[in-house]
Amino acid sequence: MTLLDLAPRSVADDKLAALPVIVIGAGPVGLAAAANLVERGIDFTILEAGTKVASSIRLWGHTRFFSPWRHLIDPASRRLLEASGWSLAAAEGRALTGQELVDDYLAPLAELPEIGPRIRYSTKALAVTRVGMDRTRTPGRAAAPFLIRVRHADGRVEEITGRAVIDASGTYTTPNPLSSSGLSPLGADQVSDHIVHALPDVLGADRVRFAGKHTAVVGAGHSAANTLIGLGKLTREEPGTRVTWLIRNPSAIRVSSSADDELPERAKLGTRLGRLVSAGIVDVVDSFQIGRLEPAGGGIRVVGTRRGEPAVVDADLVVAATGFRPDLDMLREIRLELDDIVEAPKRLAPLIDPNLHSCGTVSPHGFQELKHPEQGFFIVGMKSYGRAPTFLLTTGYEQVRSVTAWLDGDLSAASRVQLVLPATGVCSTGDSSGGSCCS
Repeated sequence: MTLLDLAPRSVADDKLAALPVIVIGAGPVGLAAAANLVERGIDFTILEAGTKVASSIRLWGHTRFFSPWRHLIDPASRRLLEASGWSLAAAEGRALTGQELVDDYLAPLAELPEIGPRIRYSTKALAVTRVGMDRTRTPGRAAAPFLIRVRHADGRVEEITGRAVIDASGTYTTPNPLSSSGLSPLGADQVSDHIVHALPDVLGADRVRFAGKHTAVVGAGHSAANTLIGLGKLTREEPGTRVTWLIRNPSAIRVSSSADDELPERAKLGTRLGRLVSAGIVDVVDSFQIGRLEPAGGGIRVVGTRRGEPAVVDADLVVAATGFRPDLDMLREIRLELDDIVEAPKRLAPLIDPNLHSCGTVSPHGFQELKHPEQGFFIVGMKSYGRAPTFLLTTGYEQVRSVTAWLDGDLSAASRVQLVLPATGVCSTGDSSGGSCCS
């Protein structure tokens, strides 16, 4: 294969050039893609399922990032914002919550005149394909526009076309099931009111729901750690509050507490959680394999096995901090090349395998590792990592910088991939149910 084989078709001769690039998702990485497209003068449309920018982050906006600002801001986005008078100075040195990232960075970015008019809110992407082609047809495929079917808030379904597609739709709304088998546990539909999505605001908006209750948290990553720490504080403030931590591996601590971690806030998570466990505030049930769920009085019963023996845990609520997986149903008519294990792009998967890599040991990668047989289609951001829990925002920003350079025909810039990540010890390695390695 030569460099010419890797280059996109000449824009000057491309009949698709009049069509916009379609970006799915107006989260941090989707907006970063937009900023890079703005700088390169490429037209685009952003499809956002929510009513506002960064709709998923707003759902866990109370949670604090462990990355400093420099790892949370996309360089192209920063240049556009600073040209409008925005300044980073006031935020330097602060550990931000998700909501602060939205208010202080993402919302202003989405309001820029170069980006705002191109965002279509309450527009959910249902499917991606090619005009007049299912995935089995090959002749003329690369010359056919992409077709994206969308649904609006009023239920109206529409189809739009584009020259390329950047899928930055994330994974927060598609969590891994609670069952250790990877399937939804038997009986889950009978107790759905007692199952809570990852990262609930246990000390704020959701406090009443958890106060005085027994909560079982399932998962071994940073999402679980944040929730357990919040619930630990709640036990001291609200009588009758109890916390049980269910993990499927023998070891209880799966988050970094190393003094060598270059992200101090991340190391503090492990330290604080370890103290709660040692003090008996968080009761750990390790080696627990979940099989089914049942109603139990006014609560929920978690039924499974522990070290080969039947085991049962009764609780009022279960928090599913089991990590996330990509929604691939919308891409059934696109020719993808995904790893069999983590469901990430095949060339990227070995670089992010959670059995081998932490957040800080992922190699630089760009369009080459993200490409699929479907020319002009890319999955980026958290979704590009499939089921691997090691994603950092700065990684996604470098991904879209490379991808947009490739779309612009700038193979030199697209191939010049650089990424400096903070070193870490353990980052949810060894347990694919561990949750997300949040930025």
